[in-house]
Amino acid sequence: MDTFYTISQPSHIIYKEKGSKFLSFAYPVENEKDIKECLDLLHKKYYDATHHCYAYLLGKDKTIFRANDDGEPNGTAGLPILGQIRSKGVTNVLVVVVRYFGGTKLGASGLVNAYKIATSDVLAQAEIIEKIVTQPLVISFDYVLMNEVMRIIKDFHLKIESQVFDNQCKIHLQIRENLFEEVSNKFLEMRGVELSQ
Repeated sequence: MDTFYTISQPSHIIYKEKGSKFLSFAYPVENEKDIKECLDLLHKKYYDATHHCYAYLLGKDKTIFRANDDGEPNGTAGLPILGQIRSKGVTNVLVVVVRYFGGTKLGASGLVNAYKIATSDVLAQAEIIEKIVTQPLVISFDYVLMNEVMRIIKDFHLKIESQVFDNQCKIHLQIRENLFEEVSNKFLEMRGVELSQ
């Protein structure tokens, strides 16, 4: 499989429980740099909040993840958030739940439940989309091969990122992962074509 499900754009909701206010944010993210930017933004905006708990899941195979309780009792915030992301079947998603303590302690099970609901609600509001995993490929070739190269690009519906046409031409492509080997081989069968990634 070279597809995965993620959310199309950020969403947020407010959930209240016994005076505590939970501001829940879901973001589509590509990498840990994106995650750091989102967290920094929320820390600046909600600097006076009691907790900024979060979890994320990255990668088509969902192998990169983290859960953070940010001072809540161990396992009562980050893991419930991560559990909801997993149960939605999405990846490349960050959920941050910003909590303002309302004076009444919720207890461990109450906290788990509140973070679960806050995450479930924000993900229910997000639009879930299917994304295709692609790999970059750069092809260099003589101008005389243009028609043959363009035929392969058209036949496989390849996405051109950028192109330079001169005596020596260069095209940057994004190729669907499960077509990558087949397309690469088609180009390699042509004399005078060089490939790089």
